[in-house]
Amino acid sequence: MKHKSLFAALGCALLLSTATASCAKPAPTKVAAPAKPAMWKIADADTTIYLFGTIHVLPENYKWRTKAFDAAAAKADTLVLEVADLGDNTKTAEVFTRLAMSPNLPPVLERVPADKRPGLKALIDKVGFPSAALARFESWAVAITLAGGMLKDLDLSPDNGVERKLTEQFTAAKKPIIGLETTEIQLGIFDKLPQPAQDMFLAGLANEVADPKAEFDAMLGAWRSGDNKAIAQTFDDELRQSPELTDALLRNRNANWTAWLTKRLDTPGTVLVAVGAGHLAGVDSVQGMLAKKGLKVTRVQ
Repeated sequence: MKHKSLFAALGCALLLSTATASCAKPAPTKVAAPAKPAMWKIADADTTIYLFGTIHVLPENYKWRTKAFDAAAAKADTLVLEVADLGDNTKTAEVFTRLAMSPNLPPVLERVPADKRPGLKALIDKVGFPSAALARFESWAVAITLAGGMLKDLDLSPDNGVERKLTEQFTAAKKPIIGLETTEIQLGIFDKLPQPAQDMFLAGLANEVADPKAEFDAMLGAWRSGDNKAIAQTFDDELRQSPELTDALLRNRNANWTAWLTKRLDTPGTVLVAVGAGHLAGVDSVQGMLAKKGLKVTRVQ
């Protein structure tokens, strides 16, 4: 995991798996060591909050649940996701299209350095999205569209992702599901990025993605084994070369969620908070921010 493209970071962005990716054909289930994705708990006298790091897209029939996780989910009276309204595909597509398009944009290849253009062109050709339509998208939206195409090629689908499965479970149990953000807010974060940051985001997608399957498999293995250090590395290289990207995609959102979690402790009950694993790893993790507020965060898996 020495080199990282933004594909790994994009793979941890919830909107990536829902705004553009569609269902993929089934992938064979591989025999692997027992899963133990990382989970933490914060609690006071009458409130318990479980923090579970997710992957938003997975192969069909991928086994990730554990007894400890199922027990926590069963106890929870509320499910909290990054975004709770992404199941409305029509609304998501409308918001994405409205924010993604701008007039008088330069050609897509001209938005990245010359040495990145061959790789980006190859990715565009492989995904097969109409070039004329792609040229009308802002750079962040081009990156998301292309990454969605990569996910389909890798036999991954949001329908198999953790959030979708948890949504089905809590809906069947008639338990409330709420979001820390809305589709509009989450896509708006990308839309408000300065142009240089957007272009870096796009260039990162074309960087070192000769074997995206190997890269995703490495990230998936780190998540499955609960290796938070390896998960954090997926956000390091190109993402941290841009303070704007780091602040917009990680630090600011984690700070907002930390404030929400702190306030939620004032309300009795048990809550399962399931967000992208990258938000629960590294120096800017939600747990680290909670600890700085004097709250005890205990790893329970």
